[in-house]
Amino acid sequence: MTVFLSPKPRGECPGASACGHSPDTREETDMHDHRKLGRELGLFDTDPLIGAGLPYWLPDGAAVRHALEEYIRGAERRAGYRHVYSPVLGKRELYEISGHWSHYSDDMFPPMDLGGEQVVLRPSLCPHHAVIYRSRSHSYRELPLRMAELGGMYRSELSGVLGGLTRVRAIQLNDAHIFCTLDQVEQEAGAALEMIRRAYEALGISPARYRLSLPGPGGKYVAAPEMWRRSTALLTDVLDRSGLPYERAEGEAAFYGPKIDVQVADGAGRESTLSTVQVDFHQPERFDLHYIGADGARHRPVMVHRSIIGSVERAVAHLVEKHGGAFPAWLAPTQLVALPVSEAEVPDAVALARRCAELGLRAEVAGPERGSLGARIRQARLVPYQAVIGASEAADGRVALRLRDGRRLDPLPAGDVLTRVGALVDAHSTDLWDRAAS
Repeated sequence: MTVFLSPKPRGECPGASACGHSPDTREETDMHDHRKLGRELGLFDTDPLIGAGLPYWLPDGAAVRHALEEYIRGAERRAGYRHVYSPVLGKRELYEISGHWSHYSDDMFPPMDLGGEQVVLRPSLCPHHAVIYRSRSHSYRELPLRMAELGGMYRSELSGVLGGLTRVRAIQLNDAHIFCTLDQVEQEAGAALEMIRRAYEALGISPARYRLSLPGPGGKYVAAPEMWRRSTALLTDVLDRSGLPYERAEGEAAFYGPKIDVQVADGAGRESTLSTVQVDFHQPERFDLHYIGADGARHRPVMVHRSIIGSVERAVAHLVEKHGGAFPAWLAPTQLVALPVSEAEVPDAVALARRCAELGLRAEVAGPERGSLGARIRQARLVPYQAVIGASEAADGRVALRLRDGRRLDPLPAGDVLTRVGALVDAHSTDLWDRAAS
């Protein structure tokens, strides 16, 4: 059984994004600050003994994170990606070759001496994926080769910029690298943008804007003018063909190449980058990557970097702020709460929760020991589905379903309810109920 903590006292509405009520601006901004709300909802927390910028995930937060990770892995598998695992450590030499050490070392943790060598917590996954690619020979027939990993990386962020889940030192990144021929770049980058669009639709979020991030003045960028010209032209064509409005932003590129950044905004209008698509000629050259072409000669692949949901931490932070804790049903920590009217119906509620678990749904029982039925309904107001079981429902195997948006459905057979809920969850729908089936 679960107690659902309220971001506001007296069971009030969790916010405009959840129910359409007009918020008080100051209160709404504070209420939807994920740092406050995420802790109140029992999603994550921090402890000085673990350290700044190193949040830990509580069970409900872990459930949201797991659902998000499973969604993106499934989407990647359907799009032809193959998943890998790579170590979170690498020799300093690896990052010297990739260019991270000379262009990015200020944001990396110091190297550790180990057996006469120096190893570093990785700031990025791309050098590891480049090494994995070159561990086998490749033919042009294999390309594009799409390699994905949801893996850890580490940034030595200053304590003054750390906050909640948006700026952390240990990051779980939804990363992927596509090794392809030059004439495949635009199609692969465009497909990545389409994956981002579909993911945002499932998550119930919207981009604030699209940005073509370009190099600016200064020495933090690889000095290769022709490489920058080619990669910028390719990404410009991708954006132009997509029909998406975008802005050019100098000084926001990665050190090795330009990128498309998908920006999201919080309730106060502050922007952050969630998703990216990048074109990289630099690392294939540095790691001497190649494939055998139709002519039997060695050719250099292009490396397309893309992240659909960015870091899991930042994605969850944005989802908390966007939805005020009222997540789409497929993401909700508890998807269905069984509410027996009296002690006599508790066994039926427990049986319903077990059936949910067998179907892969996350369910809890909130029994009479939690208070009156009305109080329990208010406590569970962020749960998408509230299944009330009274004496008549228990007698004929039905449940009276209440939806989070306030709708009440006539009692339905428990099996029908779970079938419909399961179908919406499996489809990653943002709808709570199939209106056509009502």
